[in-house]
Amino acid sequence: MSLNCNGLTKKYFTKTAVDHIDLNLEAGHIYALLGPNGSGKSTLMKMIAGLTTPTEGTITLDGQLISYKTKAEITYAPTEAFFFNYMTIGEAAKYYADFFQDFDWSTFREILGFMDLREDMKVRSLSSGMMAKAKMTISMARRSKLILLDEPLNGIDLMARDAILKLMIHYAPQDGAIVISSHMVEELEQTIDHAIYMQNGHIVCDVDVEELRETEMKSVADKYREIYSGEVA
Repeated sequence: MSLNCNGLTKKYFTKTAVDHIDLNLEAGHIYALLGPNGSGKSTLMKMIAGLTTPTEGTITLDGQLISYKTKAEITYAPTEAFFFNYMTIGEAAKYYADFFQDFDWSTFREILGFMDLREDMKVRSLSSGMMAKAKMTISMARRSKLILLDEPLNGIDLMARDAILKLMIHYAPQDGAIVISSHMVEELEQTIDHAIYMQNGHIVCDVDVEELRETEMKSVADKYREIYSGEVA
């Protein structure tokens, strides 16, 4: 799997959300997409997922331009829930599986147990942490080349965050990649191997986490503070 963004730009009237980005994502990695609110993280993810059309530039997945055809190869999990309150978790999975032929029921049920959830649980009865785990369970059950997770750690407790991060490590696609956007920089430190820092629609730094530690003697959080000192996240 190889995803390439070249000169990628997205403008909304007079506002430029993403500004001429060049980016390469390769299989076998877990990337963190970092930056304050308004830096362009969600817009970038939505363009890669094919949900938003670029104003300029191109995105290719294994040499093929992003289109309705590549949506079958990319999982995008938004911050918001994508199923209805009246459903059970099992019904929500069925609803999701109707849209994606690569949904794997055996993987879904395996992850469900890993997350200590049940198919008969009603969505309306789930806590915020359980809801986040249910959304991750359904999203990670697809056999996608690229998994995009937009702020999956927001508003949930420590135990739920730990479960989600363990899930990412255990169920990351061997021939694909995961991209996670988050403000929980320190929590991601032991999970990711690449960190991409965005600011005002630009990528200001793209680093291998191990090289960052060895060459600059800095953590991902240290680098975040260095880049965004003076900004309010």
